[in-house]
Parts: sequence; structure tokens; C-alpha cells
Amino acid sequence: MTQNEHLKQLTDIRDIMEKSSRFISLSGLSGVFAGFFALVGAGIFYFYCLNELGLDILTSNHTRLIILDWNTVIYGIVIAGAILILSIGCGIFFTTRKAKRKGLQVWHHTTWRLLVNLAIPLGTGGLFCLLLLKYGLFALIGPCTLIFYGLALLNGSKYTLEEVRYLGISEIILGLISMYFIGYGIVFWVIGFGILHIVYGWYMYKKHG
Repeated sequence: MTQNEHLKQLTDIRDIMEKSSRFISLSGLSGVFAGFFALVGAGIFYFYCLNELGLDILTSNHTRLIILDWNTVIYGIVIAGAILILSIGCGIFFTTRKAKRKGLQVWHHTTWRLLVNLAIPLGTGGLFCLLLLKYGLFALIGPCTLIFYGLALLNGSKYTLEEVRYLGISEIILGLISMYFIGYGIVFWVIGFGILHIVYGWYMYKKHG
């Protein structure tokens, strides 16, 4: 067996191990569309606050944001829920399409490990944000969603593409910065869930297909 054949064999073994230990079917287009939906949703919420409440949430101080009424909060939750559903739907569609194109399985033990590792921080963050709602600490929800989402990505990154890890770290850092500039959560929310998703998603798509 020649040296080239040895190298090819080692490469094949490495590819097999990677496919069995990592969820590599994740499509970068999922992140691009998730970012687009987040930008649209944030725009709708911004114009709702501007037109219905006369409140410019990009320039108002944090004390006004902390006392947003419950109707506005519920409106924001509905928008966030719609974004989540659309993002998950696109994620399933593009990931399944990529897996079929590359002849890979979508649902296997690594997929479930990834989902469990994502679900634990996300579930914890969701309950934490509900408690913030209970006590009327609305201005803290934006930073906390970024932080817990980043922790979820970081926790699940060992089972999928490496870029997810760096996206998670970026979300955590952004969330902490947002906590300092309290009251401007929607600005950082746009950057984290919108712009970063699009940038990382497009990079992943160009690199991995």
C-alpha cells in the first residue's frame, strides 16, 4: 500500500468518526433565515412601540423601558414565539435537505445528544425569564435570553460544527454587554439574534454547504 493510499485511508476513517460523533448536517442557511426573521420581528416590535405607545425604544432611557405595560410585553412574546417557530421550521427544512444531498442521517444518537445539551440551558433560561416577567423586570429579559442562548450553543457545540461554539461565545459576551447598557435590550437582541445569525450562518453555509 502506497503512502497516498495510507493517507486516503486515514482521511476516510477520520470522516467516518466525525460523522458518527458530530451532527454535521446543520445547514448555515438555517442561521441566515433565523437572523432574517429576528430582524423583521424586532422591526415590527419597534414600530409597534413607536406608533402605539409613542415610545422610541432606541433612544429612551432604561427607566421607561422597565415599566412597559403587560400588553406590550405579551405582544413581544407573541412575536418572539413566531420567530422561534419560523426559525425551527427553516432549520428542519434546510438541515434535512442538506442531509439528503450528502447522504447523511438526520436523526441518530448524536442528534439527540445535541438536542438535550441545547435544551437544558434553554429550558433553564426560559424559566428564568418567566420569573423576570413575574417580578416585572422586563428590561433584563433581552440580556438574559442572549446569555442563556449562548450557553446553550456552547454546551451543544461539541456535538456539531465548530462555528456554533464561537457563535455561542459571541452571544454570551453580547448579553453581558447588554446587561451593562440596561434598557436597550432590543438593540443587542437585533445584533445577537439577527446580525450574528446571518453572519455566522452565511459563513457556515459557504464553508460546509
